[in-house]
Amino acid sequence: MASGTLTAAYIAATILFILSLGGLSHPETARRGNLYGIIGMTIAILATIFSAQVSSYIVLVIMMTVGGAAGMVVASRVQMTEMPELVAILHSFVGLAAVLIGYATFLDHSHHFVGVEKTIHEVEIYLGILIGAVTFTGSVVAFGKLRGKIDGKPMLLPARHLINLGIALACIWLGAVFVGNPSTTSAMWALIFMTLIAFAFGVHMVMAIGGADMPVVVSMLNSYSGWAAAATGFMLSNDLLIVTGALVGSSGAILSYIMCRAMNRNFVSVIAGGFGTAGGTEAVAFEGEAVPISADETADLLREAESIIIVPGYGMAVAHAQNIVSELTTTLRNEGKNVRFAIHPVAGRMPGHMNVLLAEARLPYDIVMEMDEINDDFPSTDVTIVIGANDIVNPSAQEEPNSPIAGMPVLEVWKAKNTIVLKRSMATGYAGVDNPLFFRPNTQMLFGDAKESLDAVFKSLS
Repeated sequence: MASGTLTAAYIAATILFILSLGGLSHPETARRGNLYGIIGMTIAILATIFSAQVSSYIVLVIMMTVGGAAGMVVASRVQMTEMPELVAILHSFVGLAAVLIGYATFLDHSHHFVGVEKTIHEVEIYLGILIGAVTFTGSVVAFGKLRGKIDGKPMLLPARHLINLGIALACIWLGAVFVGNPSTTSAMWALIFMTLIAFAFGVHMVMAIGGADMPVVVSMLNSYSGWAAAATGFMLSNDLLIVTGALVGSSGAILSYIMCRAMNRNFVSVIAGGFGTAGGTEAVAFEGEAVPISADETADLLREAESIIIVPGYGMAVAHAQNIVSELTTTLRNEGKNVRFAIHPVAGRMPGHMNVLLAEARLPYDIVMEMDEINDDFPSTDVTIVIGANDIVNPSAQEEPNSPIAGMPVLEVWKAKNTIVLKRSMATGYAGVDNPLFFRPNTQMLFGDAKESLDAVFKSLS
């Protein structure tokens, strides 16, 4: 393929990727955004395959077959509720690829650089491996936390901030040793030591972050993987990879900012540790008697209600309850009731987790509302149903200045005339903070598995 044709293909792919990001910004255009992304990636792959950059088609075909087959198997087996884990582990693959490409580029002596070009090339290699290594181990730990294999509580080592500072200084010093070093052996050892330190930092960084901050961690690692890809593009002199990596990195950084703002936290405080770990007073322990409610009683309240708001949380994902929620919603709307959904920006375990589940259940997009759009409507709502959410509906965020989640914007479900909370038990959420909502006079608890409970409610309504 001629260089001009390759450049044109890369420009077309870049435009499609930008259109894809624009489409993914809203549920109604998300399908079209995905289609743009698929077409853009297809163009990019085909253009690269038929470019002069490929020297061995046999190796390329073997690797693409292995990778494609693995991707198809994983994608076909993963449930929509497991998407956060899948996203995290895919980020780790990007990080590991950056590390391996960095070492391969360093050991490739077919290109000879001198002077400033050599220095720039070595900086590209060093940064690519550094970012990739942190992304790899950090994503693996995030996968373990999301999967439940690793405890969601933050692991806070003594003097952890000094440890992080020491790691940063060590990486800077090793970078100075690596860049411009005339000895290949010394440069290689500096690169190896830095890689090991970066691996350790990725583990330490994510282990210190609490489970309540996982949505921010996922978007943060998404940003890291983008910058790792961009660094890989510089190493390979691939313009499309540079642009694509920059798009992913910048969009992930913006999303991380949005997530942090939604929790009234800053990025540094998230990296420093989970909710309630940065000093201050301990969370207030609330005492009271929760009032249970049966499925039949819940159905009676829904029959009498005119306005209903449903607040989905991670419990809905765990119970795979999105389909019965859709059936229940359809039944209530057919009876002329105003049923809407309230989505908190950090509900679930990744940005947009609840939106994806509700879209899978084919719920209309126009009744799925963001927190800022619907929060003022709770006082005029007859019944609010909270499905497995906890921290995002905790009134302590507004009423307890000493609470670890003080100041975090939450859905004000307690202002509804009746609030029904579906939970398995009275356990706290990932932030580890007690929720006084459960003891409010207008709150009733429907205990049990969310899917089974809603099945019973649906049968009673029918």
